[in-house]
Amino acid sequence: MRSLRLSLAAMAATLVVAGCADMGDVKPQAHALHPAGLAAGSAIAAAADPVAGWPREEWWKAFGDPQLDRLMAAALAGNPTLKVAQARVRQAEALAGVARSGTLPRVDASASTTRELFASHGSAPAAIAGSWQWYNAATLTGSYDLDLWGRQHDLLAAAVDATHVAAAEAQMARLALQTAIVHDYIQLWYRHALQDSVAESLAQRQRILAIARKRREAGLTGELDVAAIETTLPAGRREHEEIGASIAVLRHRLAALIGKGPGDGDAIARPTPALLDSGRRLGGLPSALPAELVGRRPDIAAQRWRVEAAASEIEAARAAFYPNINIAAFAGLQSFGFARLLESSARTMGVAPAVSLPIFEGGRLRGQLGERTAAYDAAVEQYNATLVQALADVANVVAKIHSAQQQEQLAQRALASARRAETLAEQAYKAGMTDYLGVLQAKLTLLAEQEQLLRVTGERLDNYASLMTALGGGMEIHFP
Repeated sequence: MRSLRLSLAAMAATLVVAGCADMGDVKPQAHALHPAGLAAGSAIAAAADPVAGWPREEWWKAFGDPQLDRLMAAALAGNPTLKVAQARVRQAEALAGVARSGTLPRVDASASTTRELFASHGSAPAAIAGSWQWYNAATLTGSYDLDLWGRQHDLLAAAVDATHVAAAEAQMARLALQTAIVHDYIQLWYRHALQDSVAESLAQRQRILAIARKRREAGLTGELDVAAIETTLPAGRREHEEIGASIAVLRHRLAALIGKGPGDGDAIARPTPALLDSGRRLGGLPSALPAELVGRRPDIAAQRWRVEAAASEIEAARAAFYPNINIAAFAGLQSFGFARLLESSARTMGVAPAVSLPIFEGGRLRGQLGERTAAYDAAVEQYNATLVQALADVANVVAKIHSAQQQEQLAQRALASARRAETLAEQAYKAGMTDYLGVLQAKLTLLAEQEQLLRVTGERLDNYASLMTALGGGMEIHFP
């Protein structure tokens, strides 16, 4: 024991004398933006409301469409891309377990037996020289890295942060999947409604053509007027067919998103979102929006955890510059032949403390520190860029929502005027002041205005989904 204490004392003295390798002037250069320092802008400020709530996690249920709810449940359970992201979370957790092992003692056991002919004039004792013997050994070995400067714990912290990154990326994949389904579902509703409008417009044009042909037969109009009406029909039929094809494509795309084949898409019925008639508008946004986005958007969360992981890796790279001690011990049994293997005389044991002193390593450690520092700077700037873009996403959606509200009001006014014109045309026809051609033309104008209102309504639904996505889709993340 005295010799062991002397050895440890000598090592400690060596650590003091040797010092460590030179780090140079390697340090991070990037600085993370503070959310409170970002101006939200007039669009967000106008919608700010300190008591406003954030989206709930199942935000798509606000559309009030049971079929959409079923599609979403199927997608969250069966989408392959989402399962890939979930597998990466498990992979990151397993790697964190590997990193954790570096902070714990290690114990190994081994046993061996060898049949050997020992040389007559070798190093073997005279009792066994020139004979065949069994050499048996059983050893239990333990080792422990003292981790004086916390390098192993820093590597573990980086690995744990990597699991948080993977979890945030899985949430990103989940939100992207939800958003894609809702956007396609809204488009499916819009295409169905547009197809109905085009079909009605074609029917009106057929009536106009029939009247024009009768007027031509009566000598009240010429061939040119009939031909002008006839030329509009093929274009209308082509548009009707294109819309039908787009409906089929959207159904197939939705089927792929839920992890099914195209045949399952054929069973998707026409959407009937209750939000369509709810008159829902943009509610208030929290007044501290930039700061809240940090804990609500999975992309920001992922970048934030990357910064944390990079910071821990810098600390681990710095710790590599300092000396470290690893203590190993072993105990076991060794003997020639089996008869005496379990006797006390076969015991063997020892302690093997080891010290590492990075004094001159050709710049390797400094290069590693420089690489980790540069990676940290990149992670910080990526976090800054993501935060800025997230705030821009919210502002853009809010601006679109406000614009859609104005467009909807204007479209409703134009539709009201078109309805009034249609009524007047019918009254004039009934009074004998005009023919039915004027009524049909008024109906076509009314259909055109209905299509405009339909387009704006689709944008309103789409903007609602975009706002939920821009606000993080109901996710909430807590940072240390």
